[in-house]
This record gives sequence, C-alpha cells and structure tokens, in this order.
Amino acid sequence: MLVLGVDPGLTRCGIGVVEARGSKMRFMGMEVLSTSPAQKQEERLLSLYEGLRKQISDFNPDIVSIEKVFAQKNTNTVLGTAQVAGLAMLVAAQHSLPTAMHTPTEVKLAVTGNGMAKKEQIQIMVARFLALPSLPSPFDGADALAQAICHILHPDASSLSALTGGGKSEAEKKWIEANEKFKAARNKMRGRGM
Repeated sequence: MLVLGVDPGLTRCGIGVVEARGSKMRFMGMEVLSTSPAQKQEERLLSLYEGLRKQISDFNPDIVSIEKVFAQKNTNTVLGTAQVAGLAMLVAAQHSLPTAMHTPTEVKLAVTGNGMAKKEQIQIMVARFLALPSLPSPFDGADALAQAICHILHPDASSLSALTGGGKSEAEKKWIEANEKFKAARNKMRGRGM
C-alpha cells in the first residue's frame, strides 16, 4: 500500500509518501510546496493545486491521508489550511483515490505515543519508522510523512486487515492504547468543564 500524506498549509504544504508492505514501511518521497504571501490568494491556491496534482500523478498512491483541520485562534491560518486540505481532497477525487483524515493529535499519538509531542519528537520517530539516515526536514515534510505513517498504523484504516493478516501489530496495539489514554484524558477534561 502506498500512502501519500498531506500536511496542508497555504505558505508551506508538506507531502510525504510511505509504502507499507506487511509490517515494514519504506520512505518513497517528500516534498514541501510553498507559496508567497505576496501572491494573490487565487494564485497561491492554483500553484498548490498544480503541485499536489503533480505529486499524486507521479506517485500514484493507493490513498491520500490529509491532516484534519482543527480550530485555532488565528482564523486566517485555519482558513488557508482548510482551503489547501480541500484542494488535496479534490485532486484525490480527480484521480479516483480514497482519502482519510487524521487530526494532529491522532498523528502524534500514532507516531510517538504522545498526543502532545513536539515537532522534534515527530521527526525522530518518523526517521526511526522509515530507517532514515537523518531527521526529515523541514517540519512540514516530516509532518506529512507522519500523516502517512499514522494512516498505516491507524486501527480504523480500511487497509489494516490486509496489512496485518487480520491481527494487530505491536505498533497498532500501542496506538490503540495511546488513543484510549487520550480519550480518557479528554473525557476527564470535559468533565471539569475545560
């Protein structure tokens, strides 16, 4: 299975491609598409659309996994991120590819076991998962690779039974355990009115 992960952003959009064969993962590529705030919004979106289309055409993935946009105080950042996530979904649909969406917390849990992990921790674990000789950089590319890895490890992924022969790998078990801890902590915070 070939997963193309997208870390959407209007200024920098990370793309990471990971191949999964059985319990093994292999780095296939990483790119960071960038646009300038000095450009018109429509020009920036067109540039990112063309870049996403090229990457999906070049790699021909089985699925596109995109970071799920979440609320932030900076509405301009959220708007731009949502627009780019929509572009990624559009390009995937144009290539008849399924999409998956995972939140940043899900990705951090899947890759590091910590939903509050820092960027450097994600880089370290991505490098370990993919046996890279150095840390993937910049962060946008590393986050896109983490998005792809998360989809491969995610217990709700439709491809998991094919990858694991119906059973759960150690990584999946750890993800489930970390996810349950996160849900319990979130429910506890909600109970306190946070």
